[in-house]
Formats: sequence, C-alpha cells, structure tokens
Amino acid sequence: MLKSIAVLAIVGFASTAGAHEVSKGPNGGPVVDVAGHHVEMVAKGTEFVLYLTDAADKPLASAGTKSARAIVQDAGKTATVALSPVEPNKLIGSLAQSLGKGARVVVSATLADGHALQARFTHD
Repeated sequence: MLKSIAVLAIVGFASTAGAHEVSKGPNGGPVVDVAGHHVEMVAKGTEFVLYLTDAADKPLASAGTKSARAIVQDAGKTATVALSPVEPNKLIGSLAQSLGKGARVVVSATLADGHALQARFTHD
C-alpha cells in the first residue's frame, strides 16, 4: 500500500513538475513561475542555488526566508537539503553529490512577507 502511495505521488509530481516551467533563467537554470514569483534552480557540483525574482524579473529579497528546504529524489534516494538565504536574492544549500539527469527537486520556503513558495524541478 505504501509503495502504491509513493508511486502515485511520484507520478503526480512528474506530471506537474514542468507545468509552470518558463524557460532558462539568466544563470542558466530552469525557471518556474510560482504565484507571480520566479524561482531559478542552478546546481553545479554539490552547490545548489535558487535565485528569487518577482514577476518583472527584479531580484526578490531572500532575507528573512524561513523553513527553506529542497527535497531531492535522485537515483532512487531521497534527501532533504536545508537552504539558507543569501542576499540579495538567493537560497543556497549543499548537495551530498551532483544531481543526476532526471533528478526531481521540490523546493519549499516561506518568504519574510509570509508568502509560501513551492517549486518543482526536473534536472536535465
């Protein structure tokens, strides 16, 4: 039963992961539109960076962001990566290893203004 639920969750995740994908961002990563905010994911080696911008692509302050984390599903393993705000508009974390092709990442955070962000990515 638990496996069925996990499979359904992954299938649902896969079907919605690219639904809001805009394009490649200025830093080379995929960009997702989340309720008028843009989130760009850049993973190089073990460095994991999210760039936050508003609807007009202006930097969105990351100071005061709480409960920021990324859930990473890669090669059959799931890991949680804590993300720290770094001004002016970044959330940064460290991965245990480089993301593999097809890795799925779900990011969640609460901005200083109380706005909750959730973004889904598939790493190419």
